[in-house]
Amino acid sequence: MTLLFTIILVITSTLLIGLVLLHKGRGGGLSDMFGGGVSSSLGGSSVAERNLDRLTVGIGVIWAATIVALSLLMAYQGV
Repeated sequence: MTLLFTIILVITSTLLIGLVLLHKGRGGGLSDMFGGGVSSSLGGSSVAERNLDRLTVGIGVIWAATIVALSLLMAYQGV
């Protein structure tokens, strides 16, 4: 069971990294500190960005639940 949760954790971690990197930069972050990215703030976000946000939050919830389940499982086993 621990192996299953570990595999799920690795997969969701990789997906979460990829999804966060797919997000469009909104400015005011580390990239602006070094002179990168003149960003224009548009009023709304596209459907694709909203779906990407939802997918990122969903994978993040699965990732967090997997960490909690894995830690409880390991604590119960005494590892």
